Amino acid sequence: MTKATLIFNARLLDESMDTPGALLIVDQDIRAVFQGYFTSQETASVLAHSVLAEDGREQDCKLELYDARGLTVTPAFIDMHVHMRYPGQTQKEDLQSGLHAAAAGGFGTVVAMPNTNPVVSSMDQALQIESEAAAIGLTNLFQTVSITKDFEGKDTSQLDELDRHYIPVISEDGRDVISSAVMLEGMKKAAERGIIVSCHCEDLSLGEKAKPYRKNALEIMKAIGLSAWGTCDDSYNPDDVEQAAIEQIEMNLSKANDLLRLAEDTATARNIMLAKQAGCHIHIAHASTKDVLEQIYNTKYDKDNGEEYAPGFNITAEVTPHHIALAGTEEPLIRALVNPPLRSEEDRQLLIECLRDGTIDVISTDHAPHTMEDKAAGSPGFTGLETSYAVCNTVLVKENNFTPQKLSQLMSANPARILGLTKGLLKSGYNADLTLVDPEEDWIVDSRVFCSKGKATPFEGKELTGKVKALFIAGRKVFER
Repeated sequence: MTKATLIFNARLLDESMDTPGALLIVDQDIRAVFQGYFTSQETASVLAHSVLAEDGREQDCKLELYDARGLTVTPAFIDMHVHMRYPGQTQKEDLQSGLHAAAAGGFGTVVAMPNTNPVVSSMDQALQIESEAAAIGLTNLFQTVSITKDFEGKDTSQLDELDRHYIPVISEDGRDVISSAVMLEGMKKAAERGIIVSCHCEDLSLGEKAKPYRKNALEIMKAIGLSAWGTCDDSYNPDDVEQAAIEQIEMNLSKANDLLRLAEDTATARNIMLAKQAGCHIHIAHASTKDVLEQIYNTKYDKDNGEEYAPGFNITAEVTPHHIALAGTEEPLIRALVNPPLRSEEDRQLLIECLRDGTIDVISTDHAPHTMEDKAAGSPGFTGLETSYAVCNTVLVKENNFTPQKLSQLMSANPARILGLTKGLLKSGYNADLTLVDPEEDWIVDSRVFCSKGKATPFEGKELTGKVKALFIAGRKVFER
């Protein structure tokens, strides 16, 4: 017997719709969208049965009803940049905990980076991880493959076997390919296969130069009893700490961040230039500086105005929730703990405006869980899946007057388009991956209740607005709170 689900008494929201209504799901897809006030189960049910009768399926279809009173139904979010830490780093995260975190965050699809142990460098490895993820039955997962074999920076032969339907993205995430010749070769192979090249743009030589400054800052923090995560041990007494120590921490972090700014700016310029030559689709990961934003804007503008590049060239870009919500000058003890670092308030404001005007296409979490011991030792990265919607709803919609439709575009419709998925919109024929949210609910971030193993979040104890209430994957409810 065919299963059908009617979600009624809802607010329906996507990039072009914001209306009361109901959704009819048949099998795994949206069959019909009804606009209007359907507050009674009986009225909504009559509509659903009329559509099923039209299809000749009324007799063999079991209809389930879901009352979404007070909730907004939106296409499930899609995250183009997560770290599942699987295989090989399961003390930080595993597929079960990571996909539960994704579901709790309202994500219907995530794209996992290959910087695991071992590095995911083959089609077979990626398909095995995707198969294990599918068996869990929560959020859908695409596994990326490294641009060079085992991140060694030389061999791209593993790209020859890739199929974009299973591996839509490749990445050397967490690093960059040092050799421009090798990167160009990898980009050309990606272009031939219609595969996106996601670039963590960082000149590694400049990144290495920044490490001693970060190390110095961490050692000073430890010496005064203050951990890199901003927590204190028993020896810490703010009245005893000399201002000179704080200034030394700030100076070292500032020098590191200046180098990392230059590392991002120069690597982005190189990678865009190579992508133009290769004719590939380059996706700029976690853009964070004014110069990078200008490069992306100018490249898009030139492309739209007839500048000739190799056929197939395209550029898209993402920004993270933490880079639009936090400035490094406001979070001095956190800013050294993520790559790229939290930037200036000027950068932060420009990131928001570039989301508004389309320079930046999507919001991605760069979910990077660590143990608290690793965080205290200075490992970069934050847990982000379970706070992403609320942070973006708070910062963009509540504080910066973005429409809810625009937020849906950035978190659902645009990433679906980039990945070539029939998702991201509330339209007949689209996959019924749906997130139910209460956009008005205030809550305090408490990492102790996270599904993720990673508890390090810069939003700990902060009040956010907007709560994920349920997630449907292919019409099946997989999460509810």
